[in-house]
Amino acid sequence: MTKELLIEGMSCQHCVEHVESALKQVAGVRSVMVDLTRKKATVEADETVSADQLKNAVEDLGYDVTAVQDNA
Repeated sequence: MTKELLIEGMSCQHCVEHVESALKQVAGVRSVMVDLTRKKATVEADETVSADQLKNAVEDLGYDVTAVQDNA
């Protein structure tokens, strides 16, 4: 499955690396791509990964997840 997280608070490449690292540590996540300009992260993960798990991983870093969208 693919999910997109809209994230507020990222301001630099260092932020992107932190978010990528945190999301990759969630069990079941296969790949992560963070776009600083669009303020979003695209996550490929197993069906067992919940939106809350992804949201919590990012929010634990101090960023705000404003939406999680399912993509086909």
